Amino acid sequence: MKRYIGAVVLGLACFAFGATFQRLYDARKAAETARAARPAPEIAKDHAVVAPPPIQFEHEPLWAYGFDTRPAPGDKAQPQAPPNRNLRPNEDAGEQTRPRHVNGSKAAYSLVDVRDGQNVIDWFPSDHPSMPSVVAHGPARLAEKTRGCGSCHLPNGKGRPENAQPGGLPVPYFMRQIQDFRNGLRHTADPRKPNTNTMVDLAKAMTDDEVRAAAEYFSAIKYTPWIRVVETERVPKTKISGNLFLPIEQERTEPIAGRIIEKHGKKGQDLVTTGGMRVVGNEIIQGKSTPCITCHGLDLMGVADVPPIAGRSPSYLVRQIWDIQQGTRNGAAVQLMKMAIAKLNEEDLVNIAAYVSSRPPRALRVESRLTN
Repeated sequence: MKRYIGAVVLGLACFAFGATFQRLYDARKAAETARAARPAPEIAKDHAVVAPPPIQFEHEPLWAYGFDTRPAPGDKAQPQAPPNRNLRPNEDAGEQTRPRHVNGSKAAYSLVDVRDGQNVIDWFPSDHPSMPSVVAHGPARLAEKTRGCGSCHLPNGKGRPENAQPGGLPVPYFMRQIQDFRNGLRHTADPRKPNTNTMVDLAKAMTDDEVRAAAEYFSAIKYTPWIRVVETERVPKTKISGNLFLPIEQERTEPIAGRIIEKHGKKGQDLVTTGGMRVVGNEIIQGKSTPCITCHGLDLMGVADVPPIAGRSPSYLVRQIWDIQQGTRNGAAVQLMKMAIAKLNEEDLVNIAAYVSSRPPRALRVESRLTN
């Protein structure tokens, strides 16, 4: 009987959290709409700009950003060169132009084709809708400096660990992120990470029609499992290339050391589903965060324009949480996230990402993603 009462109390508490957050979210959305309906007030010339708090690099989850050392003072990313079809002088020309194949695909591409981000290669074109121009070739106004969305995020919307997985995201959420990049509300907390700056430039160059086309394309892609979480103490040795950890051997000889493979999965489940809350007798012991399921849904597949997170890249998830904690990712909806994640530490981020990434994504309500 006590166990039943405890479960009921816990359920009511989670419901209360959800209702509170929904009221806050609705209030912020209403305020945001009201602000958009009236002209922005002029800012006095002597208005002081409040600098964000210093980033706590001593607690940075380096593995999520693709580094193994902390940034030195003054470190910053060099601009990424736009893609091209030029042969690289330090590589054999024959190897660069030799057609390559992958299992299950009738296509053939050379390394020159693969590196040409202005004409995105597509190994499996039947697996997704036809790519709009901005996804296949990039924002038109950037001309020779452009690159297609699919060159980094892939035609199937699965992305890679160093960037985002836009497939299956709600259209309003996708478009809001582009606006946040445009308006200076989304940056990387690690100044050495170059592709975030590239994304900012691309977002600023995109027309509203291109943003809508990309949003509807990626939203329409079927959301399928992509991540497999493995619990292990050791992994193969790796090298860092382009903010990716690439294996250089097959044997597992290197300690995992709290990186992207699952560790302490039960702790992650507790934080995601209850926020770490406990019921002792009939007393609720408050957890350290708001349960992720409060906003992202019981199946972590999102609600309305709150994004689905089940099965997504753990590196991406941890980067976003830490960016929000450090004040480099902002925006109206982000303010709710700040409240929920404020007390999470490095170990919490690993545990949450491992659990969320291990959850199988379920069928999306695609029709709701194609509205607004």
